[in-house]
Order: sequence, then C-alpha cells, then structure tokens
Amino acid sequence: MNARLSVNINKIATIRNARGGNVPNVLEAAINCERFGVQGITVHPRPDERHIRYQDVREIKPVVNTEFNIEGYPNKSFMDLVLEVKPNQVTLVPDPPEVLTSNAGWDTIKNESFLKEVITEFQNNGIRTSIFIETNPEMIKNAVKSGTDRIELYTESYASNYPLNKDEAIKPFIESAKLANKLGLGINAGHDLDLNNLKYFAENIPGLLEVSIGHALISDALYLGLENTIQLYLRQLKG
Repeated sequence: MNARLSVNINKIATIRNARGGNVPNVLEAAINCERFGVQGITVHPRPDERHIRYQDVREIKPVVNTEFNIEGYPNKSFMDLVLEVKPNQVTLVPDPPEVLTSNAGWDTIKNESFLKEVITEFQNNGIRTSIFIETNPEMIKNAVKSGTDRIELYTESYASNYPLNKDEAIKPFIESAKLANKLGLGINAGHDLDLNNLKYFAENIPGLLEVSIGHALISDALYLGLENTIQLYLRQLKG
C-alpha cells in the first residue's frame, strides 16, 4: 500500500495574509488539492494566526472529502478548536508560539502524563491522534504509554543529510519505523520532504502510512503548477 499524501496548505494562507483579502483563496486551494489527487489536507493553526486562521479551519472542514489533519500545540484554544471541528486526525507538535516552523519532537518521557491526558480527550471524541517525534528509540518506546495511535517522524535531519549520504541519512528512520511497527504504532512523516528525497524515503520506511508536505510542494507549485506538482509528488509515493 502506498503512503498517503497530505498537503499542508499553510503557505497558501501566508501569501493571502501578506496582502489581506482572500487571494489566494484557502478553501479553493484545499478543494483543488483534493481534486488533483491528494488523500488529505493538513493545517497548522498557531495562536497568532500568522497563516492558517482558526476560522479557516472551521470553514475548511465541510469542504474536505478526504482526511483532514490539524497540527499544533495542544493549548486550550487549540484543543477547543479541534474538539469543535472534529478532524479525522490531530497531530500534536511541541512548538512554542514564537517558532517559525516545527523544529523538535516530543519528549514523551517528560511529557507522558500531559500527552496521555490530551490524547485521551481527543480519542474519546473519535479523533485519531499522532505525535511529532524524533528517532530517539526511548522516546518512541514511551510514546506507547501516551496512548497515541500514530507517530509522525520528524524528517528534517534526513532531508539535510540526504545529499551527503542518503544511506546514512535514512538509517535511523528505518530503525525507528521497525520499532514503531513492533510496538503497534502507525507511522506518518513530515518536514522538508520534497521531490528530491521523498521517493527514497517512502521506498525504505516499512509501514509508512502518510506524509505531510507543505512548504516544498507549494513552492514547487509556483514553478510547475499545483496540479502537475501534486501528480509529481504522488508519483514519488508509488511503489
């Protein structure tokens, strides 16, 4: 089974917010991404709403026919939004409000009780959970105690090291995936995956269910067009 492609449309909202108004249209972008073949839409609303706004999330949910995934740090306002919208999946990310992009995975030992409480609340409302995590085996082992359904492997180090030595770059991710499979955790992945490194990653990660890609895909679409770009990314995921 090929891994599913979920497109993060935050960058569409970033461009819109730079000028005000509603161009480009975030809802139209979500609809078109699905029309062009993606299997999911991801958004990451932050407290300052510098790209995706909370109201965007509310408006996107009714128009998404595939999987809707909401990423973010589980403070009260985020949790209230997720419980109101009820997406298919929520991905918990340990990023403080001031960071530009997610840059670390959860310490599942230090945050075990916090994550367990949050995850239980979402699961009780029928929402699948995933937590953003690095390749540290102890963090992956302890993720099981939180009750999470899936982990999302933070792939920045893979992407950075891929041009230098792709075999070495992917090695810890293969081991992490094997461990997650053994523990019964579903595997998602994301961060800096692109047309250069995606195919090799997807071919070598056992049990990979989903990749979430935003910045690279939307950037490629500026040159190649959105429909063509999505088809190129989907092609990288075909076995």
